[in-house]
Amino acid sequence: MPAPTTPTAATTPTAPTTWFVTGASRGLGLELVRQLLARGSNVAATTRSAERLRAALGSAADTGRLLALTVDLTDESQVRSAVERTTERFGRLDVVVNNAGYGYLAAVEETSDDAVRNMLDVQVVGVWNVLRAALPVLREQRAGRVINVSSILGLTTMPGWALYCAGKFALEGLSEALAAEVADFGIKVTVVEPGYFRTSFLTPDSLALPSRTTEHYPAVRAMVEDHLELHGRQLGDPVKGAAAIIERAGHEDGPLRQLLGSDAHAFATAKVDALRADLDATANSAPATDFPAA
Repeated sequence: MPAPTTPTAATTPTAPTTWFVTGASRGLGLELVRQLLARGSNVAATTRSAERLRAALGSAADTGRLLALTVDLTDESQVRSAVERTTERFGRLDVVVNNAGYGYLAAVEETSDDAVRNMLDVQVVGVWNVLRAALPVLREQRAGRVINVSSILGLTTMPGWALYCAGKFALEGLSEALAAEVADFGIKVTVVEPGYFRTSFLTPDSLALPSRTTEHYPAVRAMVEDHLELHGRQLGDPVKGAAAIIERAGHEDGPLRQLLGSDAHAFATAKVDALRADLDATANSAPATDFPAA
């Protein structure tokens, strides 16, 4: 079978044409919107400030096919209204990208109740709100794709990232179950797992930090400083990352997960190796809790 070519809206009738993208005013989300508009796609882009999104796109972007929406993703009625406005404006919905999120760096002990709820509201509840609003449209069409932007930290962890990992691990589980649930409706699911990309993610404007810390976690403090200093030197190119996401969306078949970056692939490989070691170590002891065979 010949290798598939990269479809585009201009050359392939079934290529995605209408996208709904959350977290669109910065980082990978912004670059995704910029490239989609340049390709002639219709884009409904949600952000906490539509004005900031338009300013970030600049005058060079052709915004004739852009529907910029100020949406609080934790408000189900706002999300539902945004999806309705999208289908009213463009007539259909092809790809839904759950990209909104932010980083939080602190030890578990230092993470407040409000910080936990705020993070999970965005990374889990917000995604669920989008899915509840968009899936009926895709299901009725018997076609479409959901792209959930996770992180390599949805597969593995490091100290100080517990809250962020908790949200992304939840997104991974949600995505796996969702993929099986909607397959019969012609809806595809992709989980994107980026490594470190050269965006604003590691800037003080994007990272959330605890209001109070303790002296008991010097390694976490050092990790925070290292990550702040990493800004501008990350390995991943957001232009290439957004292009890879768009390309993947145009292919019917492929793996559930899309790793972006050699660093992401290395982290994932190490996690698989560690998991295999645990499985091997417990192969004999795990059956000990079974009822005896009849």
